[in-house]
Amino acid sequence: MKRNLYFMYAISFFQGMVFYSSIATLYRQAAGLSIFQITMIESISLVLSFAFEIPWGVLADRIGYKRTMLVCNTLFFISKIIFWKSQNFADFLLERVLIAIVISGLSGVDTSILYLSCGDDDSQRAFGIYEGLGTSGLLSAAAIYMVFIEENYRAAGFLTVISYGIAAILSLGLKEVKSAQKGERMSFGQSLTILKETLFNRSLLFLIAGVALLREVNQTITVFFNQLQYTKAGMSVRLISGVYILMTLSGLVSVFSAPLTKKLKPRFFGAMLFVVCSCSCFMLVFTENPFVSVLGILLIRVCFSLMSPLGTELQNKAITTIDRATALSMSTLIMDLLAVFTNLVFGKLAEFNLSSAMCFGGFLCILGVILYLRGLKRTDYK
Repeated sequence: MKRNLYFMYAISFFQGMVFYSSIATLYRQAAGLSIFQITMIESISLVLSFAFEIPWGVLADRIGYKRTMLVCNTLFFISKIIFWKSQNFADFLLERVLIAIVISGLSGVDTSILYLSCGDDDSQRAFGIYEGLGTSGLLSAAAIYMVFIEENYRAAGFLTVISYGIAAILSLGLKEVKSAQKGERMSFGQSLTILKETLFNRSLLFLIAGVALLREVNQTITVFFNQLQYTKAGMSVRLISGVYILMTLSGLVSVFSAPLTKKLKPRFFGAMLFVVCSCSCFMLVFTENPFVSVLGILLIRVCFSLMSPLGTELQNKAITTIDRATALSMSTLIMDLLAVFTNLVFGKLAEFNLSSAMCFGGFLCILGVILYLRGLKRTDYK
């Protein structure tokens, strides 16, 4: 099964090569989209992900994880072609509709392949490497953008199409892991039973909700609002691209998540990451200084990069059914539901005042750490 790990790592690297990532918001604004339209599209995409989550999880457990990866990565490739050619709101919305289908399809499948290919004891390390290589791809793309592309947004979109095409081809090299499991496949009715059990598992719900809030703060601030903060601080497009490389490089700290968790324990380590992220958000509320702006966003990025493998590990350890993709889809469904709400609030606040949006992020992190600690208290993972 080590072959699967190598192919999954390679797929993560090439799908990390989003050449327009450092100017994603500026790219959309250049096509005429407003900030609220951008966040509204994200919310629509999340609603669709919510709708597709359970059906995709059940289907993945029926057709196998390799086939699911191949279908989803092919659709991912097509979505990047659409993004490259997008000229208006409808085009960008179509791209996000496809991504909603892809994300809900991959949800739980990629981590399940990693988890079942390396074993329980080494899974957090594998998750860290997987995310680290995705970050490495992002870093490589950002460096190429800064040196060779600069303000040619469409060229960045075209190069992203190529990298995602390679990732789709690499999916052919995976070996199926679902058929290697023992046990009977469950019916759709049993899948609904898992959903019911998840909804009444308070400890799991608290953990999922806490990690979801941190994820959305990271996603919104480090992907969309970072460029607005940098522009507010008077930074040029070239300097923004350079800083983005630093931000991308910081994501590589995910490989240290497992050893730090082992040393500091999940309870203290996770809580510390939430608190630092909250402080960073409040720091961004009161500054227009370029250095402080970069530092605040950098800390948010680092905190989530360290938390993500731990959160994935906790979710996977809680799963006992052989239909792992279905069970993980239940968790993602809940996370997406929270994200729909937070995206709309973030978008409205940012249009009114960017500092208000940053303040909202700080409060979400405070709520997140409360939920995380309460959920962890009810489990064996201390």
